[in-house]
Amino acid sequence: MTLYNGRRAWIVTGYDAARQVLVNHEDFSSVRDDPRFPATAPRFEAARKIRNFLGMDPPEHTAQRRTLTASFTVKRIARLRPHIQQIVDGLLDAILAGDGTADLVPQFALPVPSMAICHLLGVPYDDHAFFEEQSRRIVQGESSLEDSAAAFANVRDYLADLIETKRRTPGDGLLDELITDHVATGGLDAADLSEMALLLLVAGHETTANAIALGVLTLLEHPEVLARVRADAGAVPGVVEELLRLLSIADGVPRFATRDTEIAGQSIAAGDGVLVAVAANNRDEAVFSDPGAFDADRAARRHVAFGYGIHQCLGQNLARAEMEIALASIVARIPTLRLAVPADELRLKHPAGLHGVVALPVTW
Repeated sequence: MTLYNGRRAWIVTGYDAARQVLVNHEDFSSVRDDPRFPATAPRFEAARKIRNFLGMDPPEHTAQRRTLTASFTVKRIARLRPHIQQIVDGLLDAILAGDGTADLVPQFALPVPSMAICHLLGVPYDDHAFFEEQSRRIVQGESSLEDSAAAFANVRDYLADLIETKRRTPGDGLLDELITDHVATGGLDAADLSEMALLLLVAGHETTANAIALGVLTLLEHPEVLARVRADAGAVPGVVEELLRLLSIADGVPRFATRDTEIAGQSIAAGDGVLVAVAANNRDEAVFSDPGAFDADRAARRHVAFGYGIHQCLGQNLARAEMEIALASIVARIPTLRLAVPADELRLKHPAGLHGVVALPVTW
């Protein structure tokens, strides 16, 4: 493939080959500030300067990620579910109090993960609009390198100030725990914590919001599955896994080869950029029969929507909880929910590496 800047890189479309790349951190590096790392859009050049575990290899990656692992376990997220349910119920109350129409992107899909990650981290939700705007500037396709870099800087400066405030006046949240357990003991400096928090905030906004919005759209286009979700709570996790596979919201995982190697019989030279095509991997016919179909009975847990290997998405349990609660609640609370415009009139967004809808107008 050819990247935006004319650089040639390899694209990996097969499921087995993708997993081989993603699990092999010795031959394929994630270090973003290395000039060999393939940026897939101009705005991602700004991300090279961000120092968090997403752009690190072991042992640095291992040490930094370990500080967060316990905070995103299934058990920890299970304790957060009642709060996520409160968030969802409050948003649906507001929607139902309206005039019978809504745009589910700003009124539902975006605030669910935004409010949840702010609560988890201990970030004041009064500042959510700031984070949502900065996240949009970072991840949207129209963002220039300069705009993206400015947005990164805005979030970094805010978090640095917040962490300093929390050091003086501790509160209740993951940031406060990390300050007490790691910054105060010298195991982590405040700048590193700020970079980690930036990753969690940005990653926790747009990706899950797009998954919720496209998940609602997909259910509306498959009324038989929607009816099952409404009638059987036990079916919801399986439906969500199939949506994650089918939609593959975050697509394109970049790496570069650290030495001459081979993937699926193809020689890859040291320094070559490699892009793992998540959507194609999740539609590999050798692994998923009739992969273009939305099959609620499919055993879809083998998907790579959250990546694979040591860089598999840390927040995947949180994303699953948000999707399960949001989708089950909206179809139960608004049984006559339907699109307010024909589906082919919806504006889709396809910035490099992320899929979604600009707006999702509905009525009932």
